[in-house]
Amino acid sequence: MQVHRNTSNNPNHPQKGSTIKVEPIRNLSDIQKLKILLADNPRDLCLFTLGINTAFRSCELVSITVGQVVHLKAGDRLDLKQSKNGKYRSVTLNNNAVNSIQTCLAVHPNPMPDAPLFFSKTTGRAIKPNTVSKYAKDWCKQIGILGNFASHTMRKTWGYHVYRFHNAKSNPPTHTKIAELMIAYGHATERQTLEYLCIQDKDISSLYMDVEL
Repeated sequence: MQVHRNTSNNPNHPQKGSTIKVEPIRNLSDIQKLKILLADNPRDLCLFTLGINTAFRSCELVSITVGQVVHLKAGDRLDLKQSKNGKYRSVTLNNNAVNSIQTCLAVHPNPMPDAPLFFSKTTGRAIKPNTVSKYAKDWCKQIGILGNFASHTMRKTWGYHVYRFHNAKSNPPTHTKIAELMIAYGHATERQTLEYLCIQDKDISSLYMDVEL
């Protein structure tokens, strides 16, 4: 995802018509800092945890109802209709995702089957996708992460760390799991997936520093 920015009085903002990429959270320590930050807010902690463990889009996350998840256990699948193509995508939930859901449900003000999991504290209805972007920006700002962040940050963070985890296990490193990540994101090429995850921006650039000829 790319975000278009308009000109402003801030000299650090890109010029009108230019684009900058929304970034993943690259450091595991920053993920833990964010979880600590959100520890007293089970709804937001669940939103963040699901976002970085499923790669669902923000509009898909906020569409989740209590009835879709109240019965789920680790290893169960959650099927959500994709906003982009209308097709369903199945995601297997891990322990962190399920635990965050149960913690969120424990303080839910109206845990009826058709109620939104991610409810607005003012209206009681589902929060909006653009609100998720505002949250992501604010969370990262509060813990001092520098970069461009939005709702797609959570979606990208999952793929980024899947890529890094599996490549770290390879010797020498290879593009392990790229095919699977392409399917998960609905991408047509490996290049598209690598660029989406911002792999080429900072990770591949290190190749040029590894060898001096």
